[in-house]
Amino acid sequence: MVKTILKVEGMACGMCEAHVNDAVRKAFSVKKVTSSHAKGRTEILSEQPLEEEKLRAAIEATGYQVTAISSEPYEKKGFSLFRK
Repeated sequence: MVKTILKVEGMACGMCEAHVNDAVRKAFSVKKVTSSHAKGRTEILSEQPLEEEKLRAAIEATGYQVTAISSEPYEKKGFSLFRK
C-alpha cells in the first residue's frame, strides 16, 4: 500500500473536501481518500503509486491548486493487546 499526501490550496469547507475526494475517486481506483480544508491537505491510500501529473490535473480541474505531492509506504497499524 502507498500513502500519498497532497498539499491543496483553495479548500474552504466540507463541500470543497468532498469535491477533491470525488475528483480523486473518479480518476483513480483508491482504497481511501480524506481531505481537510483546515490543514489544506489530502491523504490517499492506494495499492499502487499514483501518477502525479494525472493526480494534479484531476484536482486542479475542480478549481483547487496542488502545491506539493509526497508518497510513502503505508502499513496498517493493527490493534494489539500485547504491545508494551
